[in-house]
Amino acid sequence: MTQKVLVVNVVGLTPSLLGDRTPRLHALARDGFQAPLEGIFPAVTCSAQASMLTGTLPSEHGIVGNGWYFRDLSEVWLWRQSNRLVAGEKIWERLRRHHPGLTCAKLFWWYNMYSSADWSVTPRPVYFADGRKAPSIYTYPASLKLELDRELGAFPLFNFWGPTANIASSDWIGRCARRVLQEQAPDLALVYLPHLDYELQRVGPSGPRVDVALKEIDAVAGDLIDTARERGYEVIVLSEYGISEVRGSVSLNRRLREAGFLAVQETVQGELLDPGASRAFAVCDHQIAHVYVQNRDDVPTVRKLLEDLDGVESVLDRDGKEACGIAHPRSGELVAISTRDRWFDYYYWLDDAHAPDFSHTVDIHRKPGYDPVELFMDPQKSAVKLRVVSKLLMKKLGFRTLMDFIPLDASLVRGSHGRLPDDASDGPIFLSSSRAISTSSIKMTEISQLVEQICLG
Repeated sequence: MTQKVLVVNVVGLTPSLLGDRTPRLHALARDGFQAPLEGIFPAVTCSAQASMLTGTLPSEHGIVGNGWYFRDLSEVWLWRQSNRLVAGEKIWERLRRHHPGLTCAKLFWWYNMYSSADWSVTPRPVYFADGRKAPSIYTYPASLKLELDRELGAFPLFNFWGPTANIASSDWIGRCARRVLQEQAPDLALVYLPHLDYELQRVGPSGPRVDVALKEIDAVAGDLIDTARERGYEVIVLSEYGISEVRGSVSLNRRLREAGFLAVQETVQGELLDPGASRAFAVCDHQIAHVYVQNRDDVPTVRKLLEDLDGVESVLDRDGKEACGIAHPRSGELVAISTRDRWFDYYYWLDDAHAPDFSHTVDIHRKPGYDPVELFMDPQKSAVKLRVVSKLLMKKLGFRTLMDFIPLDASLVRGSHGRLPDDASDGPIFLSSSRAISTSSIKMTEISQLVEQICLG
């Protein structure tokens, strides 16, 4: 090993956002290297990260989105954690063929559990039998969790996602990464900083709080870069996608239900999607959706049904999926793509009175699709923050209570991603302290090769 490398994933950063509001990141680009990054489809976190680390497309590594329909279980699962879901050789595994003793730290990148990295840290809440949820992390080795808890305090899970998501979680991750660089000194360190992504989904790329969010993430990333450079690391800063301004959502599942393709179960907790009994349904993931069609004879009808919806740009069939690098058994029979100014909500009920109880909560594992409305508290509830505090107190006292403060108003969301950008200035970016790189643009599938070249000198 000739050179240590730090890779910092500042999600949502684009060429158009880099500048005076991000002086420390801008300095890295000015003194080193900057280029637009050609993303992969779909432009979502889990797919993008898997492509960066394997150098392959979703059709090969199998991460077709942030979740998908597990056909053998007849269940939709999002945000799984096992690295064994990602097919292919990871960058640190390939580097070890040249340097058997190479070490790697994987900090908050997705699919972080049970990988072959030497050190791993990822969010892992504790779910108590009485319904409570407590912030926590999973680490490898397990002793690292005790050290981080003692030195940094508990990971601020409720500032990582949900209505109270803010810079506190990315700041904790940054301090965690600096501590790992100082104590473990891995040859390759991978760090994920999500703050900008969440704020841009709330307010859009030109929203009122973007300046503040950019300055906040620049400070966290800048401190991490300084620590790395002091210890002789070359630094790469990159992003997964850019956020586009949106003006509303499209309800694919409601259209499929109205046409008789989607089935539900009526229960005491509201209507539940019944994917195993549905002729067709969509797993919605930002601006893309995998549409699973049980009978292939229904595929042309379902495709036409969705193509006619306002806000749907295109619907990929088998040939389309192959062209976009997403033809994998985990993909839907069809893949829908929204127009630039829309996104796909997961809603499948036709009357909010029949929405399931979890629809009003932060529940990323039970919802059969991604729900960015979880970033908001319901503005229709009076004294909502006071009510949240009251219910939290009840939970601490041991009472069961539903944290039902998430609205069902998709119009609150102002930014989204998933489709490929129309303009490279609004897409992902690649920065490096190394001046040895000389190219006008970089493909996301070339990241692992570039990291390898820098590591090997």
